[in-house]
Amino acid sequence: DVQLQASGGGLVQAGGSLRLSCVASGFPFDDYAIGWFRQAPGKEREGVSCIRSTDGSTYYADSVMGRFTISSDNARNTVYLQMNSLKPEDTAVYYCAVNLITVVCSDVMDYWGKGTQVTVSS
Repeated sequence: DVQLQASGGGLVQAGGSLRLSCVASGFPFDDYAIGWFRQAPGKEREGVSCIRSTDGSTYYADSVMGRFTISSDNARNTVYLQMNSLKPEDTAVYYCAVNLITVVCSDVMDYWGKGTQVTVSS
């Protein structure tokens, strides 16, 4: 079974950093698109960042460009989201998800993991 386990959330002050991890299992870690999404209370889910294994391309939402970095470690079947210069508006539950069928970065993902809470205090 495909499984995604997100971790690394927590409470941090504005301007601080966190690194989220998404450990994947149940599929070959060489043909995927893995994305990070977030959902704040009362708001719609939004895509934050995504990485494609096929060409290493990465995508970022405008709101996190220059502050967040997505990367992958194929040896560990893990995708990371390094979050720097965090702002209170980054507070949300963060989810990782994978697209194995079309291997494109979009809102249409095939499998979702449980989220990890990120709270940024002002």
